[in-house]
Amino acid sequence: MSGIIFPASWHNNRSLNDHNDANAANYATLRIAPVRVDGQTRGMTWKTIRLELARTADYPSGSNAHAYVFRVPLDDDGFIEPKKLKEAEKRPVVRRFWRGEPDQSGVVIATENGWAFSYKVGDDDDETIFRLKDHPLKIGEYITITETDGSALPFKVISCHE
Repeated sequence: MSGIIFPASWHNNRSLNDHNDANAANYATLRIAPVRVDGQTRGMTWKTIRLELARTADYPSGSNAHAYVFRVPLDDDGFIEPKKLKEAEKRPVVRRFWRGEPDQSGVVIATENGWAFSYKVGDDDDETIFRLKDHPLKIGEYITITETDGSALPFKVISCHE
């Protein structure tokens, strides 16, 4: 089982680099088990990706207090593997951290226009990931996510690991 450590509350604007034993009580670990299909573990390509808000007018240096952590199957070039994603419909989880708002948990879904983060049944809350089917998820790359209010925000891939 793989795990990632993230602050239990992003309201204090700490980054993952601030994690140490002295403040471990402020952190939680998200554990995601490998996917099992027909008795076989198929988790070798599943990656945990962290996106942080890139430069915007409101955040000229970006913001680690506005972030997403999600898990999807990626090929060697960093593209989502649709077949593996479909085999494990509820495994591609996402967690949205937004300063001043409660954290949200959901899933990564395929839409007719590509990929989106969805937190409830229906598409009212879906956050579309612009051109993700044409863009790899690799550290340092930028992607655009359209929020539920229609605003398109840039995010930078900060980490990508098994």
